[in-house]
Amino acid sequence: MHILLDECVNPRLRLVFPDHQVTTVADADWRAISDSQLLRLANGRFDVFITLDQGFAHQHNLKVLSFGIVILHVRKNSLRYYEPIFDRIRQASEGVNPGEVAHVYAEELP
Repeated sequence: MHILLDECVNPRLRLVFPDHQVTTVADADWRAISDSQLLRLANGRFDVFITLDQGFAHQHNLKVLSFGIVILHVRKNSLRYYEPIFDRIRQASEGVNPGEVAHVYAEELP
């Protein structure tokens, strides 16, 4: 599985996927491009796109995408906020179908 991490996602999240190929938007040199351009570039190259941007679920025509989108809901973009949901992130990424969105919600940390 080839996974693209949005630039808003902590890049250390790649630790969740030791058996998969993970590319960040920065790795691909796609920083600061529009969401629609990012989706066009990623189409056909990735199986899953992981983001914190909740707008992806409503602002784009997802039916034309060759990959699924996983939207993470964490309080802060620190790895400690992702750690409790590593398994759910992995499951959502492996289960989302092309053109679909899966949401993963974190428990609130103090």
